[in-house]
Amino acid sequence: MTLHAVASLGQLDEHRPLRVQAGAEELILVRQGDQVRAYQGNCPHAGAPLDEGVVCGGLLVCPWHKAAFAVDEGAVCEPPALADLRRYPVRIKGDAVWVDDQPLPEAEPPRHDDARTFVVIGAGAAGSAAVATLLGHGFGGRLLWLDQEQPSAYDRTALSKFVLAGQMAPDQVPTLLEADDLRRGQLQRLHAKVRSLNAGKREIALADGQRLKYDAALLATGGKPRRPDVPGAKLPGVCLLRSREDAARLLDLAEPGQPVVIVGDGFIGLEAASALRKYGMQVHVVSRHPVPLARLLGERIGQSLRELHERKGVVFHGPTEVSGFEGSEQVEAVALANGERLPTALVLLGTGVSPATACLQGLALAEDGALEVDAHLQATDGLWAAGDIARFPLAGRPVRIEHWRLAQQHGVIAAANMLGERRRYDDVPFFWTYQHGRTYEVLGHARAWNRIEYVGAPEQGDFIALQCLEAVIAKGYGRAMAVLSQRLKRPLSSREARELIEAWPG
Repeated sequence: MTLHAVASLGQLDEHRPLRVQAGAEELILVRQGDQVRAYQGNCPHAGAPLDEGVVCGGLLVCPWHKAAFAVDEGAVCEPPALADLRRYPVRIKGDAVWVDDQPLPEAEPPRHDDARTFVVIGAGAAGSAAVATLLGHGFGGRLLWLDQEQPSAYDRTALSKFVLAGQMAPDQVPTLLEADDLRRGQLQRLHAKVRSLNAGKREIALADGQRLKYDAALLATGGKPRRPDVPGAKLPGVCLLRSREDAARLLDLAEPGQPVVIVGDGFIGLEAASALRKYGMQVHVVSRHPVPLARLLGERIGQSLRELHERKGVVFHGPTEVSGFEGSEQVEAVALANGERLPTALVLLGTGVSPATACLQGLALAEDGALEVDAHLQATDGLWAAGDIARFPLAGRPVRIEHWRLAQQHGVIAAANMLGERRRYDDVPFFWTYQHGRTYEVLGHARAWNRIEYVGAPEQGDFIALQCLEAVIAKGYGRAMAVLSQRLKRPLSSREARELIEAWPG
């Protein structure tokens, strides 16, 4: 053991971690009364500096993507992180805090003989979180993890933000689980396409003819990108963005200085517009709305986003829709319903997704193809669903939400319930978007709102927008948003929200 004197007790704030150096290790110290604990300095998800996070309600909350860890032991409690924090030995000598530069050994969960077979279908956000949870809880039975993409289990959020900008190669997109995690338990990964799932028989038929029986299964197949039903929608050069292969294919066709037409002004469309503009392309966005994202974020924030894109050289066309894609062997132009014609050899469709539930047999689906689940994310005996495909109860009303972190939250809860727990989704939906170097965050899910209160101005810089206290939208205010990610689990008044924001201005 090599101890290093790193701080004094007087330097430690019970609500804010302190970053210190112990030999070659950058760590954070967290104080609770007379107890001081030392953890790795950066979040295991994306490397966020945890000293910029907050401690509240017994949790250490990451400042970037709101992963949460138990303060007393560093165990991951909320995604997008899927791994616990490394913990380091601490000694208190008088007023001095000494820390070892070697982490404590990781505790391996006990595994008991288990004759059951669990199947997780899908290796995106929900499926990966479920597998991590099952392995982390010590499931000792046979665990089959199916996905038709190979390699799978990577962070798809990087595709529209960084890969299309040329800042990250498709094969450098971070994986969601470490190799050591995948060697735990009786995990077997199968590169396979599911042809059908018979919930009554608890049987899965694969495209190659194999049939798998299961005791419990999680369907986490995500969404299937939609193509508009117009002429030429399948011409070469009309691209989707759902996988690393899609991103690589698009970049092979992309030429800096040449035009690209993005169809759709949702988050994927706008993130791709930002990334491809940085890549050097002439970016055109076909929008159905006069102000992008106004229904979700409000007119004022939506307008400030549009103006940001226009300052960066993005050209908007609309409100209008695509009437067709022109070309013979390759797309050559996009024809719009308002009469415009946009010459281009490259189109990216950001026209949404549909739940990938076609394989299900014997279960009724919602009108949009979603699978109805109960508060425990269970669809029927032995079958759970998570992520984009699941219509689940939130605040007493059924919803389907296509958010990356929410899919991970679903995966964690569903996996725990497959093991016999009775957990409900009582968390706060959260997502973030990165456009032209700026990060915008949204907490909560506002369905019927008619008022927004602002702290700061979206047109000028950092701000927080309180959306009838059903949701909070922000640029900046990282610590306040970290606290709100926990505080919004309970009813919150406008006065209480403003007091919290004043208390956490950074």
